[in-house]
Amino acid sequence: MTFSIVAHDPDASDGTEWGVAVASKFLAAGSVVPWASAGVGAIATQALANIGYGVRGLELLANGMSPGAVVELLTANDDGREHRQFGVVDARGRAATFTGGECLPWAGGRTGDGYACQGNILTGPEVLDAMVAAFHEPGDLTARLVAALLAGDRAGGDRRGRQSAAILIVREGGGYLGDTDVAVDLRVDDHPEPVVELGRLCEIHRLLFPRPSDLVFVPIDEALASEIGDRLARLGHLPHAVAAFGDEARGALMAFVGIENLEERWTDEPAIEEQVLAALRTASE
Repeated sequence: MTFSIVAHDPDASDGTEWGVAVASKFLAAGSVVPWASAGVGAIATQALANIGYGVRGLELLANGMSPGAVVELLTANDDGREHRQFGVVDARGRAATFTGGECLPWAGGRTGDGYACQGNILTGPEVLDAMVAAFHEPGDLTARLVAALLAGDRAGGDRRGRQSAAILIVREGGGYLGDTDVAVDLRVDDHPEPVVELGRLCEIHRLLFPRPSDLVFVPIDEALASEIGDRLARLGHLPHAVAAFGDEARGALMAFVGIENLEERWTDEPAIEEQVLAALRTASE
């Protein structure tokens, strides 16, 4: 009923990442399938999903067990294993996938360096082949996982249709204001085009919750200070235009940033992040 990919990116510019992306003709697949822990690995549990595979699997990975050994141990002790599907990638990018013999066709999996891709009730193996090919294209882990889902969906996907999609990405300190490890956690629970909608949400997320490496700050010189003061006045954040970027203008800009949920693009330096400036210009036209 589902196709998914679990993956590891050791070369992410802001720290090693682990992630899961999934799509299914199943309500809220994101509440069941994806599991991940920074520094430990990522897991997808699906078909007649055993939630314990996610919980226990991450514990076993954290204790140093290899993905293949995790799959072997968990399925060996599960009387329903022939109806399960399971993908695992560990802290080092080693991967394993399992498809029980009673999973509804077409069902199967692929593994490679840093990923495991699996699906059941698919139109055919071409779904996974397309996902793997798309995953190997350039981009950060979020972009590559979404691209894999889109490719799988376009290749036929779940042969029953579409309903939900989700993505979960973790890296140490990658969450909101650095206070958690959850860098991306987005779900489309019920939608006619869930994978397309997930891609749209990821673009919004990229704007509001950028990776540190995505931030580009522009020094505020006299000309830019005057422009910022004028635009903030147009929007009502200042009583009148100001030419200097002093405390008044800084406070007004901070208010605009907060209203637009762009606080992760803020700096206390006399500079403005490119996307904040673009948003200010658009809003004040």
